[in-house]
Amino acid sequence: MATVAAQAQTTPYERLGGHDALQRIVDRFYDLMESDPAYARLRAMHAPDLAPMRKSLAGFLTGWCGGPRDWFDANPGKCMMSMHAPFAIDADVAGQWAEAMERAIAGTELADEEVAGEMAKVLGRLARGMARP
Repeated sequence: MATVAAQAQTTPYERLGGHDALQRIVDRFYDLMESDPAYARLRAMHAPDLAPMRKSLAGFLTGWCGGPRDWFDANPGKCMMSMHAPFAIDADVAGQWAEAMERAIAGTELADEEVAGEMAKVLGRLARGMARP
């Protein structure tokens, strides 16, 4: 088991299990979006082919969690808020995204469950913060 000092020197990316772990979260998230009718409005906002989104979100999360920043290098000046500004995101859709992501994280075996839980909370707040009246 890693010491507290060693954990403080590692990134969430490393503590969760790297890109493969984040890709598993993203795949679970989009699988839920495609299969669970509770996320129908959220799914309707996306293109029929989710493969590009699976790659993009995994890349974003990789850099956001402290891993390679390829997504940010390829998308200079972009952030989640500005990229989603053109969409009509209300509280219901934002809640669907947050809930699906929370379920995806909880349903994925990860190296550090504490970091995973904190990540779910932060992403949930980010999603809900995109809601417009």
